[in-house]
Order: sequence, then structure tokens, then C-alpha cells
Amino acid sequence: MTTVVVLDYGSGNLRSAQRALERVGADVTVTSDASAAVEADGLVVPGVGAFAACMAGLRGVGAADVLTARLRDERPVLGICVGMQVLFDAGVEHGVESAGLGVLPGRVEALRAPVRPHMGWNTVEAPKESALFAGLDAGTRFYFVHSYAVHETSGLVARTTHGEPFVSAVERGAVSATQFHPEKSGDAGAALLENWLKTV
Repeated sequence: MTTVVVLDYGSGNLRSAQRALERVGADVTVTSDASAAVEADGLVVPGVGAFAACMAGLRGVGAADVLTARLRDERPVLGICVGMQVLFDAGVEHGVESAGLGVLPGRVEALRAPVRPHMGWNTVEAPKESALFAGLDAGTRFYFVHSYAVHETSGLVARTTHGEPFVSAVERGAVSATQFHPEKSGDAGAALLENWLKTV
């Protein structure tokens, strides 16, 4: 059975992520232990709330070293919501810029939309070669809750529109990330997580 660590750094829907991954067949541990996070087959970085606060929590558990070790060996990582955002170079909230983990190129900035947060179900325009979205119809909806987003990055990029297009998922080497919450997205989210497990 595939082992997955959900990284506990004081932020995120840890138990709902754990249950969603167990539902699709993973052996899941929720922990802040760095060695377990490095050694697991897959690592999930969840996250809710403010970018800077999440980064402080991640620094507290040595997440940068964990990610460096995993990516050196091309071991899969999945970031979810703010757990996706912190993988980028920087995040700007309320005019204050905070350094991110720098795993993915790009900046997290306020979503330019008439209504924020972007909350609820929305579709994702994914590239045909995406592993995450394999077998999912173009009109499949996922659950979003966020006010900030990345607008440009590199890799296989999926986009969603709320006021403007933004990056709703990215796949780049061993790193996968979603701005939406697969663990809150019902059968569609389960299918995406199952697809990710196939890459682990």
C-alpha cells in the first residue's frame, strides 16, 4: 500500500485530507516528523489561512529541508490550497510580501474579482496530458475557497476563471498542486487524488 504523509505544521484540513486519501487506498499518517515526511512514498502539504502564517508554521517543522530532500530524489509532493501557494517564490497579502518555499516559479497575489473570496464550485480547464485530471470531464467541478492566486507559472498548468483566469492546478516534475480542495470536492476530488496516487 502506498504510504502518504499529510504534513502537520499547524494549518490545514488535516483529518479531511487524511480521510480523502484513505478513501482512495493510501496508508496515511498525519505528522510533523521531518524524517517521516521525507521517507513516505507521497507527501501532502495542506493549508488554510494566511500565506505568511503558513510559512511560519512550515519553517517551524523544517519543510524547506524536507522538500529539498524529496525533490532531489524526485519523490512526489502534492500541495493543496495555501499548501499550493507556499510552494511558489513569494506571496503578497495586504501589501506585504513574504518569501515562499521557492519550489515553483511565480507569485501569489490578490485575485482580481468583483467577489472575494472565490468560494464554491467551479470548473477547471486542464491540459490534455495532465496526470491529475486523467479521465475527468472538462465540466467537472471542484470546490474552491481563496482570495489569492497565482497568475503565471511553468509546468502543466490548469486554469479556472473567477473574475479573471488564474492557475488552479500545476504539475511540474515531482510536484503537483491544486488551488481547490480535492478533499472537499466529492467524487471528483477522490478521482483526482486517486490519479495522484498513481504517480507516487
